[in-house]
Amino acid sequence: MSFNKSKEIIEEGDVVILYLKPSNMHSLEVKAKILNKKGEEIDNVFQTVYGALKVFSLVGQKYGSKVELSRGWAYVLQPTPELWTQILPHRTQIIYSPDISLIIYLMELRPGSIVIETGTGSGSLSHSLIRTIRPSGHLYTFDFHEQRVSLASAEFNRHGLSNYVTLKERDVCVEGFGEELKHKVDAVFLDLPHPWLAVEHAIVTLKRTGGKLCFFSPCIEQVQRTCTELSLKGFIELNTYECLQREMKVHYKSLPVLDLECLKYKHTHEDMAQRNEKEKQEEKLLTVTHAHSLPGHTGFITIATFPPDHARK
Repeated sequence: MSFNKSKEIIEEGDVVILYLKPSNMHSLEVKAKILNKKGEEIDNVFQTVYGALKVFSLVGQKYGSKVELSRGWAYVLQPTPELWTQILPHRTQIIYSPDISLIIYLMELRPGSIVIETGTGSGSLSHSLIRTIRPSGHLYTFDFHEQRVSLASAEFNRHGLSNYVTLKERDVCVEGFGEELKHKVDAVFLDLPHPWLAVEHAIVTLKRTGGKLCFFSPCIEQVQRTCTELSLKGFIELNTYECLQREMKVHYKSLPVLDLECLKYKHTHEDMAQRNEKEKQEEKLLTVTHAHSLPGHTGFITIATFPPDHARK
């Protein structure tokens, strides 16, 4: 249950992150027994490139501890939405942390906000939304795919987040969001192939004091069509963003320096030795370069404001 609140000590039933290196992390549920592929109950032993770990032995240890493996060691970390985004099982294409942070900022979410998310998918964004709006807020998330809904529901239960989220199987483009959410929501997020079809349904859910609608689309044609629909329905302050993460590396690089000034004068061996030593010191320069693996385009984020009743034309 360690997604729910900050903890110091690992307890039975917690979900923890086993950190081997930045590109090698795993989520583990701390319990004594697990079921194998045949449905048989076996000891919960996790195998890594550095050897095996008896997962139940983590009970009582501090988060952040260095733990022994049979052929090495690793760190055991408390999970966060950012770490979960990196290691979650992909059921769909997910939204990553740079886009997630911008989405939460643009929708002006805070503790107590009531939010709708459409396209639960793998739950990457859901975990960050819940952390932002709890303890008094609530997330209503929808997906039309039965298996994805079932798997996401089990994850929310396992992570101790069920009190903050309601998950429903529904095609919101056709069926809408239900009468129970009429004029109760502060913000709506759409991650759909045809977000323009859900705009009218989203308006019904927004509070009479107004609210925010944000959608994420990989293609600019989707953005254009949805923005046209938003304008027709009375939305204002439409803005579209593309959030690209660029990694830089700062390091010293040796650059040869050719000094031709010495050709103008006659120098003793001592003078030449001093000049050569000076050139050696000048050869190493501090440089900034782009990393080799740069994240590319993932999608366009569009935010729009629905004005309160009294401000509408």
